[in-house]
Amino acid sequence: MSAPLRVVCSHCNATNRVPPERLGQGPKCGRCHQPLFTGRPVELNEAAFARQIASSDIPVVVDFWAPWCGPCHIMAPEFEKAAGMLEPHARFAKVNTEKEQGLAARFNILGIPTTVLFRNGREVARQSGAMNAAAIAKWVQGNIGGQSKAV
Repeated sequence: MSAPLRVVCSHCNATNRVPPERLGQGPKCGRCHQPLFTGRPVELNEAAFARQIASSDIPVVVDFWAPWCGPCHIMAPEFEKAAGMLEPHARFAKVNTEKEQGLAARFNILGIPTTVLFRNGREVARQSGAMNAAAIAKWVQGNIGGQSKAV
């Protein structure tokens, strides 16, 4: 049995330890008992963002977007499809740059949508512009070493 992975609950932000072989078996949070993965991106505020990035052993894919951005609205359903394809091997999250201007400034988000991949608490890849689900999945898999399931 492999060492457990730390997975942060998107509902209550509790850190859970999940054996890698159980990731695909619908694990639930030990604190709030909600599913750890829903196949949908989670909306993050600054506190939840910090917790997800710093305390998770799985890669976190973040879509920085804004409500007024046309390409962001086009990419949103594609980002959700990619989440359904790649979770639980990566967490998908969204940050509204209008609400979370501090995060946008901290990560030097100059254009949106911008997709950023975090691993072990640090940024490992960045892609600006809208992508379809297949392109998102390929980009994520290419940057996490193919540890996710095939699409």
